[in-house]
Amino acid sequence: MNDTFRTLQDLLFAQPVWLQTIVGLALLGVAVVALHLLLRPVVLSLVKWLVDLSPIEWDGTLFDHHVPHRLSRLIPLLALRVGLPMVPGLSDGLTSFLTRLVSATMILVVARTIDALLSAAHSLYQRTEMAATRPIKSYVQLVKLVVYLIAGVFIIARLANQSPWFFVSGLGAMMAIILIIFRDTLLSLVASIQLSNNDLIRVGDWIEMPQFGADGDVVDIALTSVKVVNWDKTTTVIPTHKFLDNSFKNWRGMFELGGRRIKRAININISSIRFLTEEEIERFSQFVLLKDYIARKVAELQEYNEPYADDPDAIVNARRMTNVGTLRAYIASYLHNHPRIHQDMTVLVRQLAPNPEGLPLELYMFTNDTRWSQYEDIQSDIFDHILAIMPEFDLEVYQRPSGRDLGHGLGVRTDGGPHGLGVMADEGR
Repeated sequence: MNDTFRTLQDLLFAQPVWLQTIVGLALLGVAVVALHLLLRPVVLSLVKWLVDLSPIEWDGTLFDHHVPHRLSRLIPLLALRVGLPMVPGLSDGLTSFLTRLVSATMILVVARTIDALLSAAHSLYQRTEMAATRPIKSYVQLVKLVVYLIAGVFIIARLANQSPWFFVSGLGAMMAIILIIFRDTLLSLVASIQLSNNDLIRVGDWIEMPQFGADGDVVDIALTSVKVVNWDKTTTVIPTHKFLDNSFKNWRGMFELGGRRIKRAININISSIRFLTEEEIERFSQFVLLKDYIARKVAELQEYNEPYADDPDAIVNARRMTNVGTLRAYIASYLHNHPRIHQDMTVLVRQLAPNPEGLPLELYMFTNDTRWSQYEDIQSDIFDHILAIMPEFDLEVYQRPSGRDLGHGLGVRTDGGPHGLGVMADEGR
């Protein structure tokens, strides 16, 4: 075997120098390609076999994020780095340049391996309970950015055959340019830290930012942007630093407290508001939801009106029950007994200032189910009942008159006439 090797060595060195260089580079290239195509898959297969046998989970995450794959690229590069000085006939300058080029490539491979390692660590963190309230994706991206910046400095220094500190010392003069180039990144970095530390936004939060057309769930919080999937299934991407410059609404508190607000008013026709008769008071006292209210109110009014009982001229000073006040009491009792209303939160029925559209009677409450579809069902059921019960109190809901209503009011026929205008009826002539 030694004799064969010596024979090959003698044969090789017996050739011209340029031929020795070509043969040496060819042999080195074959060795590097063999390591990359043959040895590297074997190493990865062995690692995969060990990962499958291991009872722990984090090693599988490292493999899924290609940490071993990227690290294994160092094998052929190391062979190339060691073999270049052994190639005969290469000049010192060319050997030095090729060696520095390989070293710079190795630095890039190490940086990409660290990138994959950080991604794997972030993936493991997302499986913890803390990840729901403390996202760290922006921090991971920041560390990756720093890693690539450091790697870039070392790569340039290695290619230029200079100390890394030579380039670091020159960064001060370029700081203004760097600030201009990375302005948004730096602003977003500060914003990401504040958003995370103050727990202002989490993945899964429902936010509204009308100035950016965002109204939906946050699906991703990155270093430079926040991605929102709107309810119409469109996607809005908002620069992270805009959350410090603009106001936004986060609905997370509603879901955490378990109550979703209903705030809606019914406009009552003012002309239908009147005092109750004794018969109506007696009838309302039979309502389960009004029994206690009627009894308490009747006793209160009797006590108040007692000084005016014998003075007919002073009846205008007496207090009397109204149909709208009784309706308000009925609605309040109805809501306080409703199983889908959150009783630990505000339940309020109030009158707002009268306006040209009637007397607004506003309902303010919270449902105990925050899901959208259930919330809408609860709200609709409540107002269905209130609108249906109002005739019992001889009250009318205000509704703007339509052309048909005006036509009936003026005595105009709506079923004929030239040009659809109809003709005047004979009533009242």
